[in-house]
Amino acid sequence: MNENLNFGVIPCGSGNGLALAAGIPKDPLKALEIIFNSKAKAIDGFLTNGHFSCMLTGVGFDAKVALEFSKKTKRGLRTYAVLVSKNFFSAKPYHFTIESDELKFSTEAFFISIANSNQFGNNFTIAPKALLADGLLDVVIVKKTAKPLLLYNLIKQILAGKLQKMESSLNLPVIYFQTKQLSIENNSLAPIHIDGDPAETPEKLKIKIVPKCFRLIQP
Repeated sequence: MNENLNFGVIPCGSGNGLALAAGIPKDPLKALEIIFNSKAKAIDGFLTNGHFSCMLTGVGFDAKVALEFSKKTKRGLRTYAVLVSKNFFSAKPYHFTIESDELKFSTEAFFISIANSNQFGNNFTIAPKALLADGLLDVVIVKKTAKPLLLYNLIKQILAGKLQKMESSLNLPVIYFQTKQLSIENNSLAPIHIDGDPAETPEKLKIKIVPKCFRLIQP
């Protein structure tokens, strides 16, 4: 981040979330063409307890899936979808205390996503309003609810992409707001992932945006 460098991406991962969010094609030759012929634009990153992330930190259900996914020899969307389906009906809520912008509240939630990108990966959108260079984190909290209702609310929320002020959305099944920093007390020791990689489970998380911290070559 502190070097005078431009970064290019040739998407070769299982989800390619950063590349998809930046509009970089999955075809290697087309990606190389962008690297050689396009300009770099400064984008944000963020820190989760000091660990850098360029895209997404997740706590709870999606982190549990990410942990199982990391142990599979066969990757890709099909494997991920199978693991989501397998864990969906056995998923349990976790207890969190969240503080941001001088507001503090507690809730039971299946997962919390903190996103700098609109991608989980594979073109699956979790935070529709998230932008790579807006200086803000998009926070999505999927609260405890009946499982069929959870699925309905998730799809509805993702398609609507409706941001709310945090204090006015606390009674909704899905809370979606933007902030520059937040802290989370992980009271149930829910698992965590950072950019899809399982991380050590902390009791407390401090998360803050690092605006325009590196330059990504993109269309």
